[in-house]
Amino acid sequence: MVLSLAGPELLAYLMASLRIGAWLAVVPPFSSRSVPTMAKVVLALGLAFTVAPSLRGQVATGTWDLVVVAVTQVLVGVGMGFVTFLLFQAISAAGALVDIFGGFALAAAFDPLAMNMNTVFGKFHQMLATMLLFATGGHLLVIGGLLSTFELLPLGEVPDTAGAPGVLTTAFGMFFVTAVQIALPMIAVLFVADLALALLTKVAPQLNAINVMFPAKIGLTLLLLGLSFPVLPEAMERLVTLAGEAMAAIAGGG
Repeated sequence: MVLSLAGPELLAYLMASLRIGAWLAVVPPFSSRSVPTMAKVVLALGLAFTVAPSLRGQVATGTWDLVVVAVTQVLVGVGMGFVTFLLFQAISAAGALVDIFGGFALAAAFDPLAMNMNTVFGKFHQMLATMLLFATGGHLLVIGGLLSTFELLPLGEVPDTAGAPGVLTTAFGMFFVTAVQIALPMIAVLFVADLALALLTKVAPQLNAINVMFPAKIGLTLLLLGLSFPVLPEAMERLVTLAGEAMAAIAGGG
């Protein structure tokens, strides 16, 4: 049996896998060190198979043209991945806000998988977001949005960067707004608790406020932590939709 491969189609397939691989290297949870590099490569090559039939004739075979296309696909994949990563980090940032106002930020620890410092509820909310993403099938929607960008931005074309600042600004805005909306009930309750403790020190100056403040805020934070849980599924659904729209906008589809 003789196996023959068409050169242009194979090159287009490899260029598509570069865009997908660069996206997987940035977007959580695929970017975590818990996912082996070989698994990311195999996943990128497998996803590229789904768009391979539509890539025929999109890549020139010249050496310089291939270099330009390869660099472009990596940059496009990283850009789409960064916007998606930024949106998904909103839930983790909400947990970090709870840590700051609840006093748990002092217990921040180094996460060897993410290679950064994580607070207690910041990591907890990140794990909840990952669970919700896979439980609701949101990861399929996000990956489907990535694959659809090959129709909006073929391999041989360069994306229009005129709208990139607007997309990035919108992503940052949604990041902060979503994080605050999720953590707002907890922040409001803890703020009222701080005011009550401040008034308590005025009423009873002999009371050591430090000895009362930290145990009270920690207990209140643990008691009211569930206030942020009901809004997480809706927030994740909205973030998945925004991620697809952001990738389409970067590809020139809106």
